[in-house]
Amino acid sequence: MAEPFQALWTAAGFTAQTLIQEAVYQPLKTDQNVIGLAPTGSGKTLAFGLPLLEKLVPGDGIQLLILSPSQELAIQTRNVLQPYAKAVNMRVTGVTGNANVKRQKEQLKQHPEVIVGTAGRLVELANAGTLKLHTLQTIIVDEADELLRDPGLDQVRALTMAAPADVQMGFFSATASPMFDQLDQWFGIDATRIDVRALDHTQGAVQHLFVQTDNAHRVEWLRSLAHLDHFQALVFFNNNGTLEKVAGILHHQAVKFAVLSRNDRSTTRANALAAFRKHKVTLLLVTDLAGRGLDLKKLPAVINYAAPKRAEAYIHRAGRTGRMGASGYVITLGDDHDRRDLKKLVPQYAIQRGYLVDGQLTTVAPKAEAAPAVPAASAAPAPAKTPTTSARPKPKAKAATAVAPDKPKHKKKRLRDQKNKGKRKPRG
Repeated sequence: MAEPFQALWTAAGFTAQTLIQEAVYQPLKTDQNVIGLAPTGSGKTLAFGLPLLEKLVPGDGIQLLILSPSQELAIQTRNVLQPYAKAVNMRVTGVTGNANVKRQKEQLKQHPEVIVGTAGRLVELANAGTLKLHTLQTIIVDEADELLRDPGLDQVRALTMAAPADVQMGFFSATASPMFDQLDQWFGIDATRIDVRALDHTQGAVQHLFVQTDNAHRVEWLRSLAHLDHFQALVFFNNNGTLEKVAGILHHQAVKFAVLSRNDRSTTRANALAAFRKHKVTLLLVTDLAGRGLDLKKLPAVINYAAPKRAEAYIHRAGRTGRMGASGYVITLGDDHDRRDLKKLVPQYAIQRGYLVDGQLTTVAPKAEAAPAVPAASAAPAPAKTPTTSARPKPKAKAATAVAPDKPKHKKKRLRDQKNKGKRKPRG
């Protein structure tokens, strides 16, 4: 490691390189194309960042381009690398979508050595002639399994076409992609695959719990979990529509939450993430793309509002907790059918039934639910009555009286009344 980096490394509390940091250091420094596979939370940003910063020359223009699938990950990566770049007199600039493009153009005129950005905005600037990549040495595709899917693949290819033909490329992720076997076809390169996932054990003790509930009570579970002591969670949704619906319900309940939505302005998203990091809110509602790669220190839990459809999604979601040796929970809400599907989807995880007992998460069923006839969903506290979850009780139906059609009830009553009043007419 370069001497200017050592003080920063020690100050951050690092004592030794992780497996991925050690494995890719020399290949990246010697201009090799690399595929780096390592668990989430194993320090991939510094794994590619430090050896590449050592290669750069201050004042020689844009030399390193790092591509991220989301604005939040791009800014996070920029913030991690900035102190190290400053130590060697270089600048790192973040260029993301939904941000002020005029300001970004002004920043590019200062010729930073490192750019971290989202592919869509970078392609836009390159097509406009504002972003010139003729001095580029290396392109890093972070969270590559996500970025090499449509439309990211075409955007990454467009940027490589604007770079020198011999540009070095690095692809990093926690999960493999079929595209890694087709890099020659799409980019005309061969890459050395470095996979330390089976050897790296930097993740802490994480419990994978499945809470049985129906659709009507999922929000109530969120509210109950949010009121646990010292609890915070990243809540993942499979689509934006469900996220927005749940956010509308939580808005009327006593839950401190924020939303990280692709439809919001960059400042709104940055404020939501900052509020969560400062523990001003308990739940941060996200989709897979918005939550990809986020580094949240000692995050207690990840909640899957619904089970994901892809194994890669579950792996990346789970990787937000238990980082750098900390413990955590991955909690999935759903019914028995969802539980069976999830266990088939990710058999590598020991997924257990989860319960909420006396304000604690546990895998031990309450005594009231020991009998098979009692559904596990009743382990949740009684749901509060809200406009969106409560139903007005139906009035009880009046009991019907059976009356024979040939003997009307009212006829007998009339005859009795006439007799009592002495008005009964004689027969005939």
